[in-house]
Amino acid sequence: MFTNTGVAQQPVFYLFVAVTILLTLGYGWGRRRNKRITVATFDAIASVLRPKDQQFTNIGGLTGYHANFVPHKNRYIKRVDATLTLLPRQSWLWYPFSRLIRRFDRLFLAFHLTPRASGALEEGHLIEKSYSSFGGAKIENAFSLQQERLQWGGRVFFLYYQSSKVKRHLERCRELIGDDPGPLRHVALVPERDRLFVFLIPKPSKVKPIVKVLHEWFLAQVAADSPAAGN
Repeated sequence: MFTNTGVAQQPVFYLFVAVTILLTLGYGWGRRRNKRITVATFDAIASVLRPKDQQFTNIGGLTGYHANFVPHKNRYIKRVDATLTLLPRQSWLWYPFSRLIRRFDRLFLAFHLTPRASGALEEGHLIEKSYSSFGGAKIENAFSLQQERLQWGGRVFFLYYQSSKVKRHLERCRELIGDDPGPLRHVALVPERDRLFVFLIPKPSKVKPIVKVLHEWFLAQVAADSPAAGN
């Protein structure tokens, strides 16, 4: 194979072979790890919503997936969208840089209200301080909302609210989740879009409990505040 047998005796040759083997093994490990996180995350969401229909789309090779869940006979939530973006664990050359830049996997959830529940929301946010400085996490009209700073599970969160009613709803959300927010970083009630937005780090063992609490809390809130609640 080599015209110069001395090539195979050079240290750089063995280093090249070792790096190649390491990267190959790393690709397999990272691919399996990301697949486990993806399956566990979407299974956890489905087990809470018990959808009558669901659709999955790959949006980034081994690192990006989108899902739509349509709940079965839900008066107030017509669809839940989930977008999962993962660190490139399959690429050990890029993975360390991604850890520094992006830091963690991300799960975004959007709960869409049915027409029956339209108008039920007032704006409010419960957002971790460090996440609030990330690109895309900025609250555009924060200046028009009341703000409070609080400690939750050893981290600093900001509570933004449009009215005392929204404040009570978000405080109830915090109470239901418990003393530790775990991987939860942002809960946003957005009346302009009739949606609840959620951001959390998708740690497989934590996704289902948090999604379950948020789903039940949101349904209870909308049922109480919906204009059609008395119909």
